[in-house]
Amino acid sequence: MNINGAQAIIEALLAEGVETIFGYPGGGIMPFYDELYKNQGKIEHILVRHEQAAVHAAEGYARSSGKVGVCVATAGPGATNLVTGIADAMMDSTPIVCITAQVQKEGLGAASFQEADIVSITLPITKWNHEITTPDEIAPVLAKAFRVARSGRPGPVVISITKNAQTELTDFHYEKESFEAPVPSREMIANAAQWINASRKPLVIAGHGVTLSGAEDALSEFVAKAGLPVATTMMGLSCVQSDHPNYVGCVGMHGSHAPNRMTQQADLIIAIGMRFSDRVTGNRSGYARNARIIHIDIDPVEIGKAVKADLPLVGDARAVLEALCAEDLQCQARASWWTLAREVAAKESVRLTAAQLSPQNGLTMALVVERISMLAGNNKIVVTDVGQNQMFAARFSYFADRRSWISSGGLGTMGYGLPAAIGAKVANPDKTVIVFMGDGGFQMNMQELGTILQEQLNVKMVLMNNCWLGMVRQWQELFYDKRYSFTHLHNPDFQMVAGAYGIPSARVSSLDDLDGAIEKMLSTDGPFFLEACVEGSENIFPMIPAGASIDKIFIDKDFTQI
Repeated sequence: MNINGAQAIIEALLAEGVETIFGYPGGGIMPFYDELYKNQGKIEHILVRHEQAAVHAAEGYARSSGKVGVCVATAGPGATNLVTGIADAMMDSTPIVCITAQVQKEGLGAASFQEADIVSITLPITKWNHEITTPDEIAPVLAKAFRVARSGRPGPVVISITKNAQTELTDFHYEKESFEAPVPSREMIANAAQWINASRKPLVIAGHGVTLSGAEDALSEFVAKAGLPVATTMMGLSCVQSDHPNYVGCVGMHGSHAPNRMTQQADLIIAIGMRFSDRVTGNRSGYARNARIIHIDIDPVEIGKAVKADLPLVGDARAVLEALCAEDLQCQARASWWTLAREVAAKESVRLTAAQLSPQNGLTMALVVERISMLAGNNKIVVTDVGQNQMFAARFSYFADRRSWISSGGLGTMGYGLPAAIGAKVANPDKTVIVFMGDGGFQMNMQELGTILQEQLNVKMVLMNNCWLGMVRQWQELFYDKRYSFTHLHNPDFQMVAGAYGIPSARVSSLDDLDGAIEKMLSTDGPFFLEACVEGSENIFPMIPAGASIDKIFIDKDFTQI
């Protein structure tokens, strides 16, 4: 069919099954928005208040749905405002396609109004990017964009489209591109099964790749069949149910003692869809010193990049796990190994967890998260911003369903939480979406209350207000002799802010009032803003100091170890 480029973009999105996009109009992208107006009802458009929120919302949509997220921005500052979110998506392997406008083809390189070379700017932080200058390119380029975003290790793609390419005519024909994931050889799968059967102290560490491949059921079957303890990375949370009998906790800097201790004593680690981030390994020279490592990952670049893999299995996590389950795996007793996990977990519960949930003074983040997690039930998605609120949410949330944890991991992007929750809610209208935020991160994108108001999105917002940049303050207390350099916040009245957007709210500062405030939030039909005034001196433990071995994990400000 003979249509203009702007309509061709819409037809391409429809061919890819796109139902929702997040964006912000402007001069350069106006032809596309004009066609979007003519095609109302075919694609839902969520108008954000800042382009950074558009890309984070697309991330939340993708992470919670398993689909490719899509965001749209105009040329120049509209495009450059996407950069932080694009980098975030690259670090966390989130499939998104970002469509940005560009100036007229003849104006390229002439410092035209709102000209910015977004292709060069985003080259290091995308899987692929491309600038379209003629409408005939739109169909094949967008087909490749969606294939690249979702195939292999997923990630962001940026497509810049000149204004003339949106207005000129093209004979549109669209063909989706397919892909196949690599598969390890039968011999390598058999070798892995033999190593697992021979191991006396094995540990499975499941990362975000398990979620990305939809391998949750295969993982559960695998660890049950072979009798393996399984831990997750922070990004892997919710790929295993919190009450799974084989689950031993979350590894890493603020992870639990048991899986960190087990890592250092294991004779075999089966790493699935994780990249051995420094937040997981600590000082890599002393990491898992007694273990052989089987590394399962779809991205061959990740295997051996951070930690040597003794047996690399390059392939989709679900396919590899299903192949392993087809082998003659033997469920070993390993009684002493399980005893270690239970004993260490019990010590942590007595010496740390109980104290975190029984504060001496005021309200704590630990209590707020724990009570919300219990009262909200299982049909929920937990979204976080970045900082102490994030780590407390990871530690005290209960996960019963897959894709129910959304947080910024690799880049650690403050301001991520609120727009990501918007995307998650749009993708999951029947789930309770709860976002935990600190007072610092919330104020980086709090204008998105306007998006929630306009769309009437039933997002439950929980602000942990301690009047500090809490994680930085914690580091200043522990490692900088309490020199609190520019981390104390003089905050506005957040209840008035929420009220200005017509969002009902409550403020709670005592344990006696906490459950009542939570129940009010959860029972409200529509968005709700709950401000929890928490202790300013609260720290998140356990903790491993940056650059230290994971043997150095401690439970309090006196660096006490279990």
